[in-house]
Amino acid sequence: MDILAKREPFYAASAEVWSLVESGAIQGCISAISFNNIYHVIRKTAGKRNADKALRILRDIFVPVAPDTLILNQAIDSTMNDFEDAIQFHSAIRAGADCLITRDPGHFKKVETNLAISTPDEFLAVWHQRRGR
Repeated sequence: MDILAKREPFYAASAEVWSLVESGAIQGCISAISFNNIYHVIRKTAGKRNADKALRILRDIFVPVAPDTLILNQAIDSTMNDFEDAIQFHSAIRAGADCLITRDPGHFKKVETNLAISTPDEFLAVWHQRRGR
């Protein structure tokens, strides 16, 4: 959302992560529920044409993870306070993700898992460190 809506001050780091996905350096997954959430916000702020374009861009760059019955049940039964965050979390687990990138890592603190939860800036710091930059 930060990229598509050009939200500052979050745009730069999110754009760099997005570029890593576009270049194939990393694989980016996105919960399918994000499509309707993003469409709704962009349509309200920038119109239907821009919202349609945003969906095509997301579809072409990221791998969607469908929220099936198991993911929904895990999210419903989760101890997380936010249902949408729980869907995002369990979608990341389903996708076999190494890291869930979010601006709100505090929303995921109650969850015990091997899945790293990072802000875009934190992810990039680790990414650059591992590449000697």
